[in-house]
Amino acid sequence: MKNKNIVPNDQEKCLQAGRYIVSTTDPSGRITSVNDVFIEYSGYVEEELSGSQHNIVRHPDMPRTVFKLAWDALQAGEDFYGYIKNLCKDGGYYWVFAHIRPQFDGNGEISGYRSVRRAPKPSAVAAVEELYASMRRAEQASTPDKAIAAGLDVLRGFLASRGQSYEQMVVSL
Repeated sequence: MKNKNIVPNDQEKCLQAGRYIVSTTDPSGRITSVNDVFIEYSGYVEEELSGSQHNIVRHPDMPRTVFKLAWDALQAGEDFYGYIKNLCKDGGYYWVFAHIRPQFDGNGEISGYRSVRRAPKPSAVAAVEELYASMRRAEQASTPDKAIAAGLDVLRGFLASRGQSYEQMVVSL
């Protein structure tokens, strides 16, 4: 369960190149395994993470729309790539370039998800920070039931101006 008492601060932990944060979840997003790098960067111990929803590390700067895109792709059996800002237990944060892929059982049904996160390019983080802030403002200015649609409108306008899909934009950064 996400700890709502964590107060975000400006203490960034930069994921080092060549280090990978890895986790797996069940189909509902509950953490089933984590590696030591996830524990190190998140600040949680394995027992706190195991069985928790993966959003335990969701930073409030992240627009809800990005997670809607992720869930839509994953539930359709597709991989998702994206830049994500995560919240540490101590209120700090770390940016990652995430690759999340569905895992399938012997019947071809989704049995969970595996996420591998690596260090993002600083230029990519700078690019998505501005976009994500615009998406968040649109979400916050909207009613809760229309927030994701408002964020999607901002994202679609941005992508149309670049002539790219979300995946093309993320990969090109």
